[in-house]
Amino acid sequence: MKDMSAVGRMWHLYKKGGITPAVASMFDAQNAQHMAFIRSFMKEQRKNSLYEVRLDSLEAVVFDLETTGFSPYNGDEIISIGAVSVSGETMQDEQFYSLTQTKRKIPEEVELLTGITMEEASKAPELITVLRQFLEFVQHRVLVVHGSGHDKHFLNSALWKTSKVNLSHRLLDCMIIAKRMHPKRSSYSLDALLESYEIETTSRHHALHDSVMTAKLWGKLLREVIEREVLTLGDLYEYLSQ
Repeated sequence: MKDMSAVGRMWHLYKKGGITPAVASMFDAQNAQHMAFIRSFMKEQRKNSLYEVRLDSLEAVVFDLETTGFSPYNGDEIISIGAVSVSGETMQDEQFYSLTQTKRKIPEEVELLTGITMEEASKAPELITVLRQFLEFVQHRVLVVHGSGHDKHFLNSALWKTSKVNLSHRLLDCMIIAKRMHPKRSSYSLDALLESYEIETTSRHHALHDSVMTAKLWGKLLREVIEREVLTLGDLYEYLSQ
């Protein structure tokens, strides 16, 4: 018999009745399948370079998270994920949005900011389920976000917590691109950049709406980048490293 992964061994024991009822009740078969999918997906993603892909035809997913606070390593959790697909500068019709179940109390200020109540979050799908759905939406496309530190930390924490893997997708940050192109700006916040590029602001701090607005910002930034003869994804990474 070939060596099995930890998930595979547990699943084999579960089917053979070799796990006690108490442990079996904790080991949800569907979650095991989600975990196996996520681990396999991330392993496959590492094979993709994409450096030669032209920016004017780059397939990407712009996403945003809403969370209970600022530190996933101190127990804060994701409460919603929103995402939209883009091709080059153009936003596509594909969208993803889901609340995420949390057992951590949503602070009053976060509830007021996002409109997400504890009652809604408690009835939402489990984190591992939403992560799988999100990755199925993303596929192997590049990820785009504004202010990547917050979102990347939370996404990595969630992937590690549920599946013991880290994010392996290429990730681009609109804030970093704006800083590289316009180093003398006074602010690189999403609100400031939306205003500067005359993008209408609607329903801030809603993961899907923020993703749509960030996608529009991405389109504007991408056009400026291409005008500077930065033509491929590899060119963009080199440009940002200078």
